[in-house]
Amino acid sequence: MTLAETLRRGVLARVSATPWKPAGAAPGRMTAPAAAQQGDAPRLRDWIGVLAMGTGLFMAIMDVQIVTSSLTQIQGGLSASTDEIAWVQTAYLVADVVMVPMCGFMSRLLSTRVLFVIAALGFTGASVLCATATSLGEMIVYRAMQGFCGGAITPTVWPVIYTKFQGRHLATVISIISVILSLSSTVGPTVGGFLTDTLSWHWLFLVNIVPGVVVAGVVWVTIDIDKPDLSLLRDFDLVGVLLMASFLGCLEYSLHEGPRWDWLDDNTIRIAVIVSVAGGGLFFWRVLTYRQPIVDLRTFLNRNFAFGTFFTFTMGVGMYGTTYLVPLFLAQVRGYSPLQIGLIVVVTGLVTMVMSPVSTRIARLLDLRVMLAIGFGLFAYSMYLTATLTNQTGFWELFVPLAVRGLGLICCYLPANMIAMGTLPPAALRNAAGLYNLSRDLGGAIGLATIVTLMNERLHFHWNRLIEHVNMARPVVRQFLEAQANRLEGRISSESSRAAVKMLSNAVQREALVLTYNDLLLLIGALFVVGLMLLPFVSRPRSFLSH
Repeated sequence: MTLAETLRRGVLARVSATPWKPAGAAPGRMTAPAAAQQGDAPRLRDWIGVLAMGTGLFMAIMDVQIVTSSLTQIQGGLSASTDEIAWVQTAYLVADVVMVPMCGFMSRLLSTRVLFVIAALGFTGASVLCATATSLGEMIVYRAMQGFCGGAITPTVWPVIYTKFQGRHLATVISIISVILSLSSTVGPTVGGFLTDTLSWHWLFLVNIVPGVVVAGVVWVTIDIDKPDLSLLRDFDLVGVLLMASFLGCLEYSLHEGPRWDWLDDNTIRIAVIVSVAGGGLFFWRVLTYRQPIVDLRTFLNRNFAFGTFFTFTMGVGMYGTTYLVPLFLAQVRGYSPLQIGLIVVVTGLVTMVMSPVSTRIARLLDLRVMLAIGFGLFAYSMYLTATLTNQTGFWELFVPLAVRGLGLICCYLPANMIAMGTLPPAALRNAAGLYNLSRDLGGAIGLATIVTLMNERLHFHWNRLIEHVNMARPVVRQFLEAQANRLEGRISSESSRAAVKMLSNAVQREALVLTYNDLLLLIGALFVVGLMLLPFVSRPRSFLSH
């Protein structure tokens, strides 16, 4: 089948932008052999190459969360304070969010294969450096390098997928990548806790060495969809890069650190917000007026892409928000260890893995908008089920809500991606992939910042409401204090009545926490309901999964 016939049948998209050049295409565009493969079944080397890229994707996303359960051990190893150690995660996130939107330009400049291999090797090298860090300053620099390289790995997978695969093969590989996304965002703390408890925190980074080198080698041998275009350096927009870095970097920093430092009351956060707002305004002016912008925002003129990025933004809020809230609840309220927490939250990832083959069949049978509506509905329902937390909630009480959440996610990944990316011309995929992944990362960052801020406010609210009913005028309160004081009499050196009052205070704090978690989970569910309400505005995607 020729490329023209393929496009006429709608296998890729409704191409309305850049005309295609088959033989002798200009550098930086997809080569003729790669383009011709779109009409044929993918070869074994294509599957191997994409699975290798998926492994790199798993490493890059998992490393965002892998340190969360081991920050105390890293803090001791680097002699850092509790406030300073948070930079181990912040540095990665800031660098990641700066690099992601640049991937479109960098892949045209270097080619997709070269960019991915450099990023994979850079990520591996930075991981080695992180393991050898002896001070907080070194760790921050090395984690930023790791995040910058990880940010280049994530978006480069999608242009390869849409170039090499079509029809049912395309649906299958997107489902596989969806499972990787789900598992990597949930197993990070579990893997991190296991490695730290079994070996040491250094192995959080050393574990990347072998797979990183293997992934780089396999991708170099198997993937080749375009050629570098070094002529792009002539009009390289350095000013645009600096404006984008200041805009996104300061935005990510203020979102991540703002809740901890009471937002604009802190001078550093205030400066970061001002720089982000000013840099953002100048950045948008630059990319809309410069002849060769570092990021092409005209992609958002495609209505389905604009809605698709909003849907993945919402999914980012849901993924990162619940991955943050549920483990925190189990740690603060139930006192579970990192390994126990990991064995509970991994239910979501396992369900998405098991149901992945089913999702491809559903996508062939249903309108993609209907499938996404089912996914958003299931996710919202899972938030409703989860928001019944009590101080006794454990594995079995969370099993069904987490399983429903996994079902919702697997019904969201594939249609959201195809709604956003499946109607774009091939030449726009590399730029669009960066913007698409950026929306998910920003969704996670903005969602987490909002959650942490609202958590403090709702905790204060529920504490005040509960404490109104905890006073000595109520017989049940007197009975509780007397019972606890009698139980503790002679077992502690301090006055037993004071210890009983402390126990009552802890009980009130615990119940306020439980109510706060329930509020925040319902809020996440409400956001998915808003996404459901926007689905009728999405244009009907052209069905090409059956070809």
